[in-house]
Amino acid sequence: MTRAFVFPGQGSQAVGMGRELAEAFEVARHTFEEVDDALNQRLSRLMVEGPEADLTLTENAQPALMAVSVAVMRVLQSEGGVDLAKHAAFVAGHSLGEYSALCAAGAFTLADTARLLKLRGQAMQKAVPVGKGAMAALLGAELEQAQAIAADSVDSALGEVCSVANDNSVGQVVISGSAEAIDRAIALAAERGLKRSVRLPVSAPFHCALMQPAADAMAEALASVTIAAPVVPVVANVTASAVSDPNAIRRLLVDQVTGMVRWRECVLAMKEQGVSTLVEVGSGKVLAGLTKRIDKELSATSVGTPADVESFLKTL
Repeated sequence: MTRAFVFPGQGSQAVGMGRELAEAFEVARHTFEEVDDALNQRLSRLMVEGPEADLTLTENAQPALMAVSVAVMRVLQSEGGVDLAKHAAFVAGHSLGEYSALCAAGAFTLADTARLLKLRGQAMQKAVPVGKGAMAALLGAELEQAQAIAADSVDSALGEVCSVANDNSVGQVVISGSAEAIDRAIALAAERGLKRSVRLPVSAPFHCALMQPAADAMAEALASVTIAAPVVPVVANVTASAVSDPNAIRRLLVDQVTGMVRWRECVLAMKEQGVSTLVEVGSGKVLAGLTKRIDKELSATSVGTPADVESFLKTL
């Protein structure tokens, strides 16, 4: 069995996440305290108590999800001797999860990762005025079909933007861009026979050209952060290929802000390199669910609670 460890993105957050881990494992509690100290914010309290509206804010959800993922990883290391260099061929993460993956693999310190994600969330929110951008899931769409719908929905005279933001799995493609273009795309998808398209409850149009101000902010922030070579290669969102060079990682993280998350291709690329099992580390089970839709030959498991930790360690 060849494993890859994968790390979830925004949307997997939930009030109460991390509570059981912190109660059961001192190393998890210390991880959350370290993130709180780095941000000068009681993020761990917000994770456990809410309110949900505050946790869902991009600037909070991003570092919070990373904190849970890294806490789980540290628990696996301390309780079961899990060593990525020995137990994994690759790491990968969905959007912000790429930062979690890089932190878990030793490319970033935890404090730097928390601060980068806080900034990333704030910069993404500021990039586009509320209401001017939107995202929608085109359910049942193939990638090429979604790309055509996005292109045909844009009024270029108005300088609108609409493009594919996430290629999550067969039949689940997300588009992002100007609000009016997204509405047109939803109508166009229905005309072209897609079973369902729905606007997503997000506060900004992630992973499209409207995010360029956020990409510029991340380029500046990443330029001053030390990046070490990860202990195992990371499969990058925007290229769906493995990378270990710190300068390439820095460049790809900037490109990722405006670029498409090629998650389906990332998973298939890992399979082509011999991976048979994906281990989702952190909150929720979104990536494990997508894995089964991407390739039924792959197995996937989610590790986010003390019970999950116990059952996963028995498989080693």
